[in-house]
Amino acid sequence: MNSIKVEPKYNPNINPRIGLIALASDIIIEKDFLRIIKDQDIDFFVNRIEIYNPLTSENLIKMSQKVTDVTKDILPNQKIDCVVYGCTSGTIAAGYNAIEEKIHLAKPEAKVTTPSTAAVKALKKLNIKKVAVFTPYIKNLNNEVIEFLKKESFSITSNSYFDIKNDTDIGKVDPEYLYEVLSQMDLKEADALFVSCTALPVLQIIDRLEKKLNKPVLSSNQALIWDTLENIGRNVSINGFGKLFLKN
Repeated sequence: MNSIKVEPKYNPNINPRIGLIALASDIIIEKDFLRIIKDQDIDFFVNRIEIYNPLTSENLIKMSQKVTDVTKDILPNQKIDCVVYGCTSGTIAAGYNAIEEKIHLAKPEAKVTTPSTAAVKALKKLNIKKVAVFTPYIKNLNNEVIEFLKKESFSITSNSYFDIKNDTDIGKVDPEYLYEVLSQMDLKEADALFVSCTALPVLQIIDRLEKKLNKPVLSSNQALIWDTLENIGRNVSINGFGKLFLKN
């Protein structure tokens, strides 16, 4: 038998690469990303980070200590265009700068986005100043989201929350029940509704909510995916996921 050495030819066209750090218990965030990017030439990679229940600021900060190691294991020794930290309350608890620093220790070339910072950018992009806020969190974490948005100069007109203690339960919320709850919120003074948490099944009901409420609706995953696409230069007009994705 003759063995012949053949030189490989590598593909010169590399798609933009997204690296998602998802919470180990989050059953929603990957599906939401794929709903929006599935028809685009984008490479999407996910690694999961251990979460500690109950959901408290202390446990969310403890979780963030593993960000560098989790990031390293997304295509080790290869470049990622944008690394996404998939936790809204976790970013608020640990601080964006701390998350960014930990990611850059592993992927110094990557742009970094998080749900909380992406939500601020999205709200400002839509020129929103007065916001109604819904979260699934316990009261203390719910209040931290409120205070974060206030520090970013938004006026909070109303707030509701579920008081769910464990992240594993957030993804189990019935989307139709969530639609009814959000439909009944007091939005009279609000320019828009923001729904926090990457694990909450909001994305698939945003379009219906906007039509019913006649106001913009933003969610953690929607804003996060929008900002990710902005970071890699692939944000095109996309129907079905709210006003945020529509190009004027």
